[in-house]
Amino acid sequence: MLFLNTPILIKGAGDLATGVAYRLHRSGFPLLMTELPTPLMVRRAVSFGQAVYDGETVVEGVTARRVETPQQGLAIALQGEVIPVLVDLEARALGTLSPGVLVDGVMAKRNTGTRIDDAPLVIALGPGFTAGVDCHAAIETNRGHWLARIIYDGSPQPDTKTPGKVKGYAQGRVVRAPADGHLHPTAQVGDRLRQGDLIGHVSGHEVRAMFDGVLRGLIHPSVRVTKGLKIGDLDPRDVDRHCFTISEKSFAIGGAVLEAILAWLNQQVTGSR
Repeated sequence: MLFLNTPILIKGAGDLATGVAYRLHRSGFPLLMTELPTPLMVRRAVSFGQAVYDGETVVEGVTARRVETPQQGLAIALQGEVIPVLVDLEARALGTLSPGVLVDGVMAKRNTGTRIDDAPLVIALGPGFTAGVDCHAAIETNRGHWLARIIYDGSPQPDTKTPGKVKGYAQGRVVRAPADGHLHPTAQVGDRLRQGDLIGHVSGHEVRAMFDGVLRGLIHPSVRVTKGLKIGDLDPRDVDRHCFTISEKSFAIGGAVLEAILAWLNQQVTGSR
């Protein structure tokens, strides 16, 4: 691998973190990802975190595999063939691995515990972080003109609590739990749905499509959801391939993280910013 001396730890293994991991892995960086025991990701077909449920998953030709210890994860990461995913609720792997770079890709819209001194270079995705305080660099994740911009002083745009519009649809794109409980799906990722089609049930409450589109994501049935939690993603573009490939947004953010790391490495070599 090209950058064996720069191990990277990525907190979170959802679809945006997967876009980051994919680009870093393809560029020759050894990396380890951490996740919750029951990850909340919706776009599971393009999330390396799916390895937590299945043991192994493949996204666009890159394999991720669940590992049980940080040491096992590091050994696999250094081989450069597979991306290891570790269940690590409190990111204890930080103390064991001492990574050169930490990327917070949890996307909780707030800082869940990342500190600027966690690694020589700390990069955070999205709102809830301030570059120079919580991290060295923050990446804008809001769709629009500033998407994927690297911020070295200040914060990304605050959480709008509204998903970006696609073909005029915003709120309806996000499928939310109507009650507390578990999702019992009747549809699956990649299905083409008509407005009103049944997606599943939560505690006896029906979940139906708000418009015609393709079901791009669905939360894992083992996750206990709370009322209002995002449990699905409906795409009005109606292209089923979008369900199984990394999005343009994820690739853009991954490119920004790659640039921030390479700029930092260049600074170490040249002594300039």
